[in-house]
Amino acid sequence: MPETTVVYTHGHHESVLRSHSWRTAQNSASYLLPYIKPNMHILDIGCGPGTITLDFATLVGPTGHITGIEPSPGDVLTQARETAASRGITNVEFKIGNIFALEEMFRNRKFDIVHVHQVLQHIDRERVSEALMQMRAVTKSGGIVAVRETDFAAMTWFPVSGGMTEWVDTYQLVARANGGEPNAGRRLVSWALGAGFTRDEITTSAGTWCFSTPEEREWWSRLWADRTLSSNFKTTALKSGLVDEEKLNRIADTWTEWGKSEDGWFAILNGEIICRVD
Repeated sequence: MPETTVVYTHGHHESVLRSHSWRTAQNSASYLLPYIKPNMHILDIGCGPGTITLDFATLVGPTGHITGIEPSPGDVLTQARETAASRGITNVEFKIGNIFALEEMFRNRKFDIVHVHQVLQHIDRERVSEALMQMRAVTKSGGIVAVRETDFAAMTWFPVSGGMTEWVDTYQLVARANGGEPNAGRRLVSWALGAGFTRDEITTSAGTWCFSTPEEREWWSRLWADRTLSSNFKTTALKSGLVDEEKLNRIADTWTEWGKSEDGWFAILNGEIICRVD
C-alpha cells in the first residue's frame, strides 16, 4: 500500500505540543467516555504526547490496555512514555504506526475502541474513508470507531477583525496545499458512509472548546502566534508560495492583539462520530 505523502500542517514544535498536552479525555473526548469500560483494549491513533491516551488507560483499569501510535519516530513518543512513567501508568504502550497500515500492524489483534482525535483533517483528503476502513478492520465485533475533528470554517471569535479572517483563510489554503481537509468536522458522516458504515451505525454529536478568560486568551493567542512564526506551519506555508514572511508576521501580530482584548472570545466547533462495528 502506498504511503501517504501529506505533510502534517502543524508538526511537533513546542508551540504545537503545548496545545496537545493540554488535551484530556474530559475536554477532548467526553463524547466517548460513556462507552469506555474496565478491561477494554483501545487503540489511540495519532496519540501525540499521550495525555488523552493515558486518561483512557486510567479508565480501563489495570486489566485493560491502551496502545498509542504515531506515524514517525521522534521526541513526542519519548515524551508520552516519560509522562506514563511519571504517572505510574503501566497498562499502555506507545509505538510507531501508520493509519493506512493498521490491518498489517495488528494482524492478530483487535480492539474494543479505535480512536482518532484531530487526525483525519491532516491526512490525504482523498484517502480518509480508506483510513476509516482500516480502523474498522482492527475493531472487534460489537466495538466502536470514534472520531473527533475540528472544523476551521466553523470557528468564531470576537472582536471581529480582518486580521483574524486573514489567518483562518490562510490556514485553510495551507492545509489544503498540504493535502488535508481543514473543515473535517462537518464531513465525518460522509467519510464514514464511504468507509462502509451504514447511517444507523453512526451516532453524531458536536463538542466545543472556548477561550475567553484572561489566562485562556493569553495562552491561546501566544500559542497561535508562536505556531505561525516557528512551527511546521510556517515552513510549509512558505514552501507552498501562498504566503511570505511579511504576511506571517502580520498574522502573528493579529493573534497577539486579539489576546489583549478584554472582551476577546474564541470558540471551536468539533464534529464527533461513534461508528458501531457489527
